[in-house]
Amino acid sequence: MPYLIDGHNLIGQTPELSLDDPHDEAKLVALVRRHCMREKRRAVVIFDGGLPGGVSNLSNSDVIVVFASDRHASADDLILNRIAAEKNPAGLIVVTSDQRIAEAARARRMAVRPSAEFARALKPGASAKKTEKESGLSEGEVDEWEKLFNNDH
Repeated sequence: MPYLIDGHNLIGQTPELSLDDPHDEAKLVALVRRHCMREKRRAVVIFDGGLPGGVSNLSNSDVIVVFASDRHASADDLILNRIAAEKNPAGLIVVTSDQRIAEAARARRMAVRPSAEFARALKPGASAKKTEKESGLSEGEVDEWEKLFNNDH
């Protein structure tokens, strides 16, 4: 399921980021890219203006970044339009804490994930599960290896 992300809303809920930082959008996109790679998902991140409206050069094949044009629409308007136009609403996760957007998404039976919750998942290692290899050897395994290497063959 791909994500539809309310960009500045998420920045405001991500402790490592600040809306006062001139590079906040790029930093958020980097976090979202890593998260999408870990989860093997795609995302569309929509920000309010600041750049000419349209798809940004921050985009790649997994994360599309869109800036709303101040003249024509806000990020909220673009997100609401995408929610209304989505052909597979059950296949989309909307990330926002904006009640109007969340209600519109739920009305279309889309999953909604609060920005603060999603921000916690963006931290490196937050959603990664330890594999047997990453968790190391058990005490019994260490004992077995010590016995094997300490034997005089």
